[in-house]
Amino acid sequence: MKTNYFKLSQVLIISLILAGFTYSCAPKKAEKFIGLQLYSVRENMKEDVAGTIAAVGEMGYKFVETAGYRDGQFYGMDPVEFTALVESHGMQYLSSHTGRGLPTAEEWDAAMEWWDQCIAAHKAAGASYIVVPGLGKNSFESLEALKATCDYLNLIGEKCNAEGIRFGYHNHAREFADLEGEIMYDFMVQNTDPEKVMFQMDIYWVVEGGKDPLDYFEKYPGRFELWHVKDEAEVGASGKIDFEPIFAKAELSGMKYYIVEVEKYNFTPLESVQKSLEFLMGAEYVK
Repeated sequence: MKTNYFKLSQVLIISLILAGFTYSCAPKKAEKFIGLQLYSVRENMKEDVAGTIAAVGEMGYKFVETAGYRDGQFYGMDPVEFTALVESHGMQYLSSHTGRGLPTAEEWDAAMEWWDQCIAAHKAAGASYIVVPGLGKNSFESLEALKATCDYLNLIGEKCNAEGIRFGYHNHAREFADLEGEIMYDFMVQNTDPEKVMFQMDIYWVVEGGKDPLDYFEKYPGRFELWHVKDEAEVGASGKIDFEPIFAKAELSGMKYYIVEVEKYNFTPLESVQKSLEFLMGAEYVK
């Protein structure tokens, strides 16, 4: 009896070892690298920066895009301090929404000084991207003004390149209107240097502007390095946007990172961004 018990124990131990080995060698599903635009939780950020960052990291977001740069600081924090906070909650600080519209001749020197400080702060924070989230009306008054704006964006992109930061522009719906026989967004893509200016496509606003993201991927492959994955409220909630064919063309578009943004809510902002993350995590077509 003792001998049989000893042999049975040996078999059990060997089986457990083999089972553990098999489990450890099994391929593990990679986690999706999904970011959040912190404008989505802007009221929370006003009230409690550290607590909000902690909550976003706990949800499972992997990086953040800020919308709170001002005077060399991020949400009132030193650049290095802010990045340390983000990283302490398992995330990266990847991208920032900030910028100044097309300056007049009188404003030019002050604008360049502002940009130099802005780029230096983002470099200190370790950000990889600076994205202009929109432009003033003066950029869209005429094609001449829009061409001057494109030249301005190229110049700022060159400044960012010199410091190892990628520069880009984020659309809303207005850019898809006609101006003097040209679609403004197409004009901007055509008149900016791909080496200096990339585009962050806001999928929701493209659709709201009456256009199809897939058409832009075909016309301008490789230009859309960042995406804002957005819906009318929480991502996937409205059913208005068919995300699957859009994600199927991610490589063609040039997409490197996609970022959740929520501007309208069926729940609290924190609940809304969590539900958006859960939708993308559960979608098999999202890598």
